[in-house]
Amino acid sequence: MKITSINDKTVLNNGVEMPWFGLGTMNTGKTDDEVAEVVKTAAALGYRAFDTAKVYRNETGVGKGLKESSIPRDQLFITTKLANPDQGYDQALRAFDESLEKLGLDYLDLYLIHWPVPGHLESWKALEKLYKDGRVRAIGVSNFLVHHLEALLQVAEIPPAVNQYEFHPLLTQPELKAYNESKKIQVEGYYALRDSQDNPRIVEIGRKYGKSPAQVILRWNLQSNVVIIPKSTREDRLRSNADIFNFELSDEDMAAINNLGNEKRLNPHPDEVAKR
Repeated sequence: MKITSINDKTVLNNGVEMPWFGLGTMNTGKTDDEVAEVVKTAAALGYRAFDTAKVYRNETGVGKGLKESSIPRDQLFITTKLANPDQGYDQALRAFDESLEKLGLDYLDLYLIHWPVPGHLESWKALEKLYKDGRVRAIGVSNFLVHHLEALLQVAEIPPAVNQYEFHPLLTQPELKAYNESKKIQVEGYYALRDSQDNPRIVEIGRKYGKSPAQVILRWNLQSNVVIIPKSTREDRLRSNADIFNFELSDEDMAAINNLGNEKRLNPHPDEVAKR
């Protein structure tokens, strides 16, 4: 599908609509007030999806910004994530309640298991309960590789709706992406803009369209059918990141970016995290 507006949405495997574009909030500010200001600024620019996590330690600030933005709740799509120490059925239920309270919300739009560490299969049962109880509109995972997904799907009553993982021009993980798509699990990428904006090929493509390297990369993500949550704290960059709906990369340029490389992992390998 062609994505031509910040308001365009993908339809998850349970029928819930999720914006293709939103704001990632990791390292957004040192205080709740600083985080809230970034969230309010983004909301004023049209952002409606906001991604946080317990380990970011900013759920309170994100919630404050959402409340002060005065955007109607049903127009927002809010995601947070279960931290590694909270894995397990009872722990996951408690952690969800804590996150919801910090965010100041009655329900979540998406709750993710942050990493496939020991206990995550028990946690998934807790997420299924939260989903059945109507406390979260969709459930999913983050940083899960194919073998993690295969093991989860063997025991899951409800399949993940989303898999959020590292995805950028230097790490496309095509086999993982294809597996998610085959199971109707929406891919959501993070670190979209890390370490590839200076790539000469991307800079050249940007000149062709009159766009910055960052805008080219974000557009490439969207045309790859990947949900994106670029992070910034500056209003000019928040605005620029959202200015990607008025052009489309050619098949040739998409292929050129796809072929830049596939070995530069910036976050730890999920299997290494699971061993810690």
